[in-house]
Amino acid sequence: MKQLLAELFEKYYIDVYTYLYSLCHDASLSEDLASDVFLEVVKSISSFRGQSDIKTWLFSIARHRWFTYLKRKKRQVQTESIHELYDTAELGTTDAVNEAAELIQELLSGESTLTRDVVQMRIDGYSYYEIASKHKISENSARVVYFRAKSKIRKYLEKEGFHYE
Repeated sequence: MKQLLAELFEKYYIDVYTYLYSLCHDASLSEDLASDVFLEVVKSISSFRGQSDIKTWLFSIARHRWFTYLKRKKRQVQTESIHELYDTAELGTTDAVNEAAELIQELLSGESTLTRDVVQMRIDGYSYYEIASKHKISENSARVVYFRAKSKIRKYLEKEGFHYE
């Protein structure tokens, strides 16, 4: 067993570290999280059923560790968000920002409960994993719902005279 774990570490540590670094852009944090991943592997290698590639399993553990870290630190995954619509718009004044916020709320009021909740959860910093878990949908479905809502909001704001770079 020790030999297998040593081989896994030797073969995949750099890949796991690189994946985590691509998420957090912090070398020290990436090392810590990668170490956590391999500690988890030691604990749960007996439960690996071989239904996926070992690298896929390692990356899923790494992704879970990353989400756990974010939740613990209450940080937001760096993705394009509705907040960026405010940031990139040529708004100029607080009144314009408030007007844009009102327009977004007006538009969202006509959307499904799922869409409203997904958008609100993303604004609040929840990951797609957390959104998917709450609504019992896949992460990809949560991404699609958010992407479609964001696109609709962008088009609506542009129609109302807000311009983007």
